[in-house]
Amino acid sequence: CQVVIIKTTLTISSDVDVLSVQDYMLQQTMLRVKDPARSLDFYTRVLGMTLLQKIDFPSMRFTLYFLGFEKKSDIPADVRERTAWTFSRHATIELTHNWGSESDESLAYHNGNTMPNGFGHIGISVPDVQAACRVFEEQGATFIKKPQSGKMKDLAFIQDPDGYWIEILNPNKMVSLMSPPTRDTSGGNIQATAAGEPQKKILKL
Repeated sequence: CQVVIIKTTLTISSDVDVLSVQDYMLQQTMLRVKDPARSLDFYTRVLGMTLLQKIDFPSMRFTLYFLGFEKKSDIPADVRERTAWTFSRHATIELTHNWGSESDESLAYHNGNTMPNGFGHIGISVPDVQAACRVFEEQGATFIKKPQSGKMKDLAFIQDPDGYWIEILNPNKMVSLMSPPTRDTSGGNIQATAAGEPQKKILKL
């Protein structure tokens, strides 16, 4: 797999009122799943996430499952309180299951990493990438990239049951990984671009 590093100049708008967005947060990322039993097993048993809430919509024949890295003991018992609490958590995963999809042999969701490219991956921060990946491997996880493979070490990618990519990273290791070399020592390719377009450098993982 490859990482594309785009070198360009960003312009931050001065029109944004910082005070008006100070309480904003990234609350959820939604992924459609074919078989909720397999997906829930992966996200709870393999990744160690907690199922925060399940919400059924019988009239529209779908169910939402919200997961996050939260303590089960913190989940409110009252349904209304639980719902408000669930939607106040940071960076949750929302798994959407359309009823009957698990029985549709022709159905497969696109993970965005083959043509046509689109969605890429979610990222999970861990204290020790090597140790986490040993556990994932013991649990039968599918690896796109192991920590010591490719050019970018101490960074891994695994797949969930629907093929979505999950990056496994350690924050302290990202400083060097996200600092591209001043000259091409990676074995990647410098792509020529038209004047004014951002320069793209493709690094092989």
